[in-house]
Amino acid sequence: MSDELCPAPPRAAGADLWEAIDALCGWLDAHRPADGPDAVLLRILKLSEEVGEVAQAVVGATGQNPRKGTTHTWEDVRSELCDVAVTALVALRTLTPDAREVFTRHLDAVTRRSLGT
Repeated sequence: MSDELCPAPPRAAGADLWEAIDALCGWLDAHRPADGPDAVLLRILKLSEEVGEVAQAVVGATGQNPRKGTTHTWEDVRSELCDVAVTALVALRTLTPDAREVFTRHLDAVTRRSLGT
């Protein structure tokens, strides 16, 4: 793990984030076992499961469970954090087709509030 909490990311080519989120949302819609309001609630609840997996990975990476020892790596933690981000964005997209704009406005507000810009 790096001493720097948020090192500058390398520039990488890849699929557009929101195109990928739209595609995942569509795929989930086509394969969901529940319909109606339950489908939306279950998609949002999936976020709690993913956050729990981050916690499990951190405990495993730090060896905090003496019965199990070190069971995960920091790469596992990073992967689980990505799952949380993707799950949250898919949940947001499920709630609104304007997810990109909603997220961008919110990120701008958080950035201004936190950085004073």
